[in-house]
Amino acid sequence: MWHGDRTALVTGGARGIGLEICRQLANGGLRVLVGARSWEAAEEACRAIGSAALPLALDVASAKSVAEAVREAGELTGGIDVLVNNAGVSLDGDLRPPYLDEEILRTTLDTNLTGAWRMAEAVVPGMVEVGYGRVVNVTSSYGSLALMDSGRHPAYRISKTALNALTRMLAAELAGTGVLVNAADPGWTRSGMGGPAAPRGPEEGADTPVWLATLPDGDGTTGGLFAERKPLPW
Repeated sequence: MWHGDRTALVTGGARGIGLEICRQLANGGLRVLVGARSWEAAEEACRAIGSAALPLALDVASAKSVAEAVREAGELTGGIDVLVNNAGVSLDGDLRPPYLDEEILRTTLDTNLTGAWRMAEAVVPGMVEVGYGRVVNVTSSYGSLALMDSGRHPAYRISKTALNALTRMLAAELAGTGVLVNAADPGWTRSGMGGPAAPRGPEEGADTPVWLATLPDGDGTTGGLFAERKPLPW
């Protein structure tokens, strides 16, 4: 058991990497709120996970949905100790810079960046109040400035670069509060987004996010980007 009295909220938790993160957290002794845009999908995921999981209708692209879901989460569990911002979209076709599809960019940023920011705004103050929290932003090496070597998937890349920046800012602002904020790259993983040809299974993809979500008391790891539990350059 990691934290038997802790509650985790995972966005985009009904399938793929998110579902496996929920499963591993529940197996590790946490109560898990499975966030999904469809309550039915969240409920189905909870049936697959077991009694430690609770469904939560949550669309991170809607400020109203975020507020209602976090309020419901508080009523169900008393508070959120762990936030895994896993919900994300990849909508880019073959378009590459300097060409721009403004609608794809707006939609991608609203979920991948602003959605995670909305969640942090709603959840982090409660973590600070109790002096404990873990925030994990599921990102991608595609967002690393140091590793960026092409313009493929430009809106997705830029959204993850911005999410990495949010990770760094949150970690700096929350230093010394007991709230640790990190980013996890799950790697190319078989999922609805990664596709069937990806070399990694969901179990492998979930490992680093789960590790960061369950960092023990006394571990000061914060403000980092990790893949396979090892640091990546920003």
